[in-house]
Amino acid sequence: MTSERRATSIPLPAVALAAVPKRRLATLELAREIERRGFAGIYCASFGDAMGLSHSIAHVTETIPFGTAIVNLYMRQVSDYAQSAAMIHEISNGRFRFGVGVSHGPMNRRAGIETGKPLTDMRDFVTKLREVPRIGDLPPVVVAGLRKKMVALSGELAEGLVFANASRSHLSESLSALPEAKRSDEDFFIGNMIPTCISEDLEAAAAINRRTLTMYLGLPNYRNYWKEAGYVEEMEAVEAALDAGDRDKLPGLMTEAWLSDSTLYGPPERVLEGLEAWYDAGLRTPILVPSSAAGNQMKAFEEFFDLFERLD
Repeated sequence: MTSERRATSIPLPAVALAAVPKRRLATLELAREIERRGFAGIYCASFGDAMGLSHSIAHVTETIPFGTAIVNLYMRQVSDYAQSAAMIHEISNGRFRFGVGVSHGPMNRRAGIETGKPLTDMRDFVTKLREVPRIGDLPPVVVAGLRKKMVALSGELAEGLVFANASRSHLSESLSALPEAKRSDEDFFIGNMIPTCISEDLEAAAAINRRTLTMYLGLPNYRNYWKEAGYVEEMEAVEAALDAGDRDKLPGLMTEAWLSDSTLYGPPERVLEGLEAWYDAGLRTPILVPSSAAGNQMKAFEEFFDLFERLD
């Protein structure tokens, strides 16, 4: 199938957005453009102030669904999150989804946060969130998950599930942890943040995604997930390099098979084939995270819009 025919046969994905210093107003212009072009949603990454960006998106857009993907549940009091989430939900006329996660042990420790058990903490947070009085209606809650126990918990107590950097070949196995009623419920959100680099230079695009995922290789929860997904040999090699203090070795340990299973990269035709495969694997809302081999965030979105221009 040609890229032109393929592009007209698959739904537009959602898009990840982050507001970095000096480009926050430009980011809001991007949000307007994403809406104008008909993409499936805007989801604000944990980098930066996702709640603040969501609040601004509520004001500068009119129809597009949007949300956090994700905020760290430990970073604010539950009542503060509840107030903010209800506010954004109301002023956006119900377009907002509140994506929340437990983040990762090393990140929480660097922030000086003491945590309990992730499943218990998530259950307690969502329960308390819904008990905060006098805030109005809350938005749908979307739980960030990787491994099966958190996936199952999302099906028990939330209105959606969002992965980040999941492996496509393992998606159906992960989703098997959801109750059948949630797997078949089109209103139950199932999303995944997918690093995406569009370039005719396949190796340059791969290098960008390897750079993006290097940080995640340092997080035990991600390594355990990727082992569960079948990449045991790769993750054991990564752990050996980390134990030796040789982080510079990590990009070379990211095999093409693993990288292609977790990210999208390369020429437009290849990226569209990969996106179509994600839909076929059962992903309802791919959330593409654009990067560029030729420039910054704005260049990445230029390339991203060019890819889907034919769908306008």
